[in-house]
Parts: sequence; structure tokens; C-alpha cells
Amino acid sequence: MRPLVLVFIVASVWTAGASAAGASSNTDGLRPGVGITQGIANDPALRSAVGPANPVEPYTNEQETQTFTVNADGSYVKLDDLTLRVNTEAGVARVAQHYIWYNRNMASVDVIDAYTIGADGVRHDVQPEQIHDVQEERSFDAPMFQDILEKVIVFPAVEAGAQIHLTYRKTQQVPIVPGYFSDFTPPDLAPTHNFRLIYDLPADVPLYADARGFVTEPPRTQAGRTRYEFRYDKARFGRLEYGSISYVSYGDRLMVSTYRDYAAFAATYKASAVDPTASDPAIVGLARTLTEADSTPQAKAKSLYDWVRKNIRYVAVNVGRGAVVPHRAADILTLRYGDCKDHVALYGALLSVVGIRNEPALINSGTVYTLPSVPGFGVLNHVITWLPDLRLYADSTAPNVEFGYLPSTDMDRPTVLVDQGTLGHTPTTASMVRDTDLTITVAPDGSANFVYRLQATGWAAEQGRTMLRLQTPAQREEAIQGELRATNLNGNATLSTNALDAASGPLIVTMKGSLDDFVVPGAAASIPALTSFVGGFQSDARYWLGERQRTQPFVCRNVELHERARIALPANFRVLDMPEAAHTEDRFVEFHSTYQYDPKTNVVTMTRDGSTRFSSEVCSPDEFAQMRAGIETIGRDVRAEVIVKSTLPGIAQAGAASAAGAAGARGRVSQAAKKVVAEAP
Repeated sequence: MRPLVLVFIVASVWTAGASAAGASSNTDGLRPGVGITQGIANDPALRSAVGPANPVEPYTNEQETQTFTVNADGSYVKLDDLTLRVNTEAGVARVAQHYIWYNRNMASVDVIDAYTIGADGVRHDVQPEQIHDVQEERSFDAPMFQDILEKVIVFPAVEAGAQIHLTYRKTQQVPIVPGYFSDFTPPDLAPTHNFRLIYDLPADVPLYADARGFVTEPPRTQAGRTRYEFRYDKARFGRLEYGSISYVSYGDRLMVSTYRDYAAFAATYKASAVDPTASDPAIVGLARTLTEADSTPQAKAKSLYDWVRKNIRYVAVNVGRGAVVPHRAADILTLRYGDCKDHVALYGALLSVVGIRNEPALINSGTVYTLPSVPGFGVLNHVITWLPDLRLYADSTAPNVEFGYLPSTDMDRPTVLVDQGTLGHTPTTASMVRDTDLTITVAPDGSANFVYRLQATGWAAEQGRTMLRLQTPAQREEAIQGELRATNLNGNATLSTNALDAASGPLIVTMKGSLDDFVVPGAAASIPALTSFVGGFQSDARYWLGERQRTQPFVCRNVELHERARIALPANFRVLDMPEAAHTEDRFVEFHSTYQYDPKTNVVTMTRDGSTRFSSEVCSPDEFAQMRAGIETIGRDVRAEVIVKSTLPGIAQAGAASAAGAAGARGRVSQAAKKVVAEAP
């Protein structure tokens, strides 16, 4: 992601921009391959690589057994024994370091055995100095979260053909939620063989499971304990298609839990979130000050939301990766930072002061759009706020999202409403309208001046404003150059906007500048039929046509686009050919374009208008097949060109002078001829 570039502002983003964390497993033994593949599963931008028909995967999980011995209070000991084979050079980077996450105030990790068997069969033991405890990066500047560590095991002599072996024990002395246990396991998305998960619990503590793609062995009870076992083997995973949602939304995954249902799960979170400081005088005073000019509950909720999102720094620690108890609201207000639980706690306390009902809503932040039938942390990794009287969700951890909207990573997915103990659902779609107007005035030498105006309304407006507010002058210049480079243009420009300190309403961006060598004079040439710079129909068509066929559900966002362009040509240019107008309409997409040329003024005008009508943020492969023909029409249209022919400016002037001289000579010859005729005898 490039936060410097204005692409975010001008892109229509029919797809989600979700790079937030998706479903995360109990990441105790998460090796780099797991982290990478889970990241890929939640980041559409990383899923377009295409390999040979039968590619060699970077590494293979040859065997792994995870054994959880769970106590009645929810604490447990996990023993993980695994062997990975490195198949390619790419596999070295993914396997050579292994990361085990833990909270040092709640758990400990002991490495029992770790070594590499080289391709030559020689064993290389991991030495003590090759095992490190490091601070999780996100908690560096947040003292409240500096108990979050990663144990890093660096394996020696890792090369293609080598094996790495690791056995470690994680002891969770303090349960995540007292009296309960849950564990979520997504596939590694690498060839996996002989993978076993064993859960050993007291016989009077039932374990509920949602095992999709896993083989469930019959439970066995002996000596007051019950042993549950699940097996998994998969030799090959299909390529994750560009823009597809997280694999665990539709593919294999295992969720086990001692929660009997989501109501019980919600009740435990509700109990942990009770905060005696919610009515602290500082919180009461702030809430009343911020809302004193507001006359409606919605206006008050907006004022409080805007303050929290802009003043409380978000430290991204997923729910379930530490204690689920939020910090005290009074402490959060003092320190001015917190994770998602803390944001919900402080925003909720402020809302309660002014009489607005609110409750936490547990959710997945990423591209996981479904919940397993069994509740637990992992899939549910984030918490936002539900305002039942306003029928609105709010996520104050997103500083660039306007009140009334949600980040794309929160849209169209189930929630667990903590106070009600029921399931809810975030909005299925959100509006975004983007209007652009581009005027290009071409000079006789092929250079040009331009004026570009963009107006964005809906969810994209505040995101653009926030990015512009945070830019340095150097970043602003890089953003402008990025706009031009993305459309294969060279030049310079200045940028102006409407008020960036607004918290709502449309964003208006104006760029004015010059273009070098916009069109080459002196011969026939093509001018791209641009109706917008970065974003708009060109970017959308590129996203849609990133896959010719789809077999996986994918992200689709509603948008409405209106693009206008005007190209004024000088006298030494003439138009040879114009694109043909295009129109397509189906159940999902409507689009039409127009192209006109006025020979009197030598001006080309172009328009493109379109919108989508998706009922959800997720589209199916069958729906893609239905819309594909229309999308291909758009793809062809945005590649249209205006064909022109011109003479070089100097040649044109010389030609005009020569023509005038020739006309004068012809006139003199004619007069001389008349005189000769008149004087003839």
C-alpha cells in the first residue's frame, strides 16, 4: 500500500481496499508461511501471481501434531511438533525463521527441539543464541501493550531440499477468557500431510467443533478426560484468485470451542468489559463539552466519534491475542491510545454520558465474511460499536472513515452483539459517487496544459481528506507525479482542494498543470481517450478483468461514476478517427460512453457514465459470469484512442508562406499574360 499517492482519493475502488488483518488462528506456532498465506488470503492485491500448470510449492508441511491439554479454567499447555521440507529458493525465506506469538504476562514458550537436516543429510542444531524474544512491532510505542512478544527461532543451513524440525511447548497459565477455551485453525495453503490436532479436556467440559475439510475422529474418554482428534491432508491448494475473499470464508477450516453458542460467547465478553471508570469526571466533562452545540442524538454521536477517531491512536492488537478485557476508559483518555477494545470502551463511555445507547459488536476485520457455527476467537478478531437507536455501526479505530460509514474490512459481515447476545450484520453496501472533469489543451508542438477536477462523495471523501491532511509537501509532489505516471503522462502540476478540516461532505480536488509530449506532431498519432486520471473506469476495468474466469467468491463494491473530458486541438492537428460510443447494461452493471468531434472548433469531447447494482460486498463466480460481457465492453472502451494527424509547427508555417508565395506568383503571371494578350496586334 502506498499511502503517499492520490490513487486512494481518485480511485473508484469497486473492490475493497482491505489490507487489515483477516481471520487469524491461535498463532502460537505461526511460521512465516502461515503468516504470508493468511495475509495473501486477506489482501486481494497479493493474489494475482500465475505459475506453471503444476508448480512446485515453496515448501511442504510433511507432518505436524498439535496437542492441547486444556484445564477446566481454560488454561492449557500446547505441544507442537512439526517438520517442514523446503522445496525451492522461495521456500527458504518462508521457513528459515519461525515465529511464536505469546503474551508474557499470560503465557510462556519453551523450545524443546529445533534443527535443520540439510539437503546432504547433515543435521544442524539451532543454538540458544538463535532463539530470540522480540517485541511485537505494533506495540513498540504503546506501553500498555509491551507484554506482547514473539519468540523467533532462526534455523541454520536452510536451503532447497532441506528439512526443518521444531518441537515447542506453549503454556497458557492465564486463560484468554477464564473458564473457556477456543482455537481456530486455517489451512497453511501449502501442501500439508499428516496434520493432526488433538484436544484433551476434562470429561465434563464438552468441546464443540465446526470442522470443514477436516476429518473428525470419534472422541475417546478415559480417566476423567476426553480426547478429541482432527486430521487434515491436502496435497494442493488452488491459486487464490485476484480479489477473492479469504479462503476460510468458503474453504477448509477448523474452529473448536467450549462455548455452547454465540450468546454464551457474548456474555463472557460483556462481563469482561464492565468498567467502573466509565463515569469518570474527565469523561463526563469531555462528552458534554464536545456535544454542547448538538441538538440530535445522531449529531452527538458524530461529534464524539470524530473526536475519538482523530485523538485516540489505534494500536492494532487483535481481539483474542491477549486478554479480552479492555483497559479502563479513564486510562485510555489519559494515554490517548488503545486497541479496538479500548476504542469501543472509551467511545461507549462518552456515548453513555449523553444518553445514547451503545454496545460492543464483535466482528472479523479482513476478508472473512462468514462465521463458523461454533464461536471463538480467531475469526472474531475485532470489535466495533453498535448504536441500536440510530441503527448504525461505528468503528473509531479507522481515523479516515466518516461517521455513518465503515471501513471496507468491516462491511457486509456478521457481528456478535455483546449486550443482546445475538447475531447482527453490518451494512451490505455503501454508496460512493465520483465525478471528474478533465480539460486538455494541446499546443502545436504536442505539449499540453490541463485542468482536472474531481469530486468524491460517500465513503471515499473522508478517506481522501485524511490522506491529504497527513501529506508532507514532498509527499504531495510525489502524489501528483504518481497520478501522471499512472496514466503514462509526464509533466508538472499543482493541487488544490476544498476544506480538508471538514469531517464530512464531498471532497473536491483540482489539479492544474502541463504535459510534456502529450502527442507527437508531424505524423499520424493516437491520443488516449482519457476521461480521468488514476482511478475511475480504467482502474475498475483492470480489477474486474484481472481474472478471465472465477471459481471463488470475490469482493465487489458499489460505485457510481461520471467522467467528462474535453481535448482542444490546435490548427495543425486534424482528427482522422474517433472511437465509437459504447453501452452495456445487465443486472449488475450499467455503462455508456459518448465521443464527439466538432471540426469547427477542433475540439473532442468524451463522456463515460456508469454504476453498479450489487446487493452484497461479495459476488459469486456465477454472478461474475453474468457480468463478464458487460465488463469486457467497459475494458475495451477505456482503451479507446482518438487518431489524429498533424504537421510540425515549423513545416506548417513554411508551407503557408510557400503557398502564399506561389499564389502571388500565379497572380503576377496571370496579369502579365493579360497584358501580352491586350498588346497583341
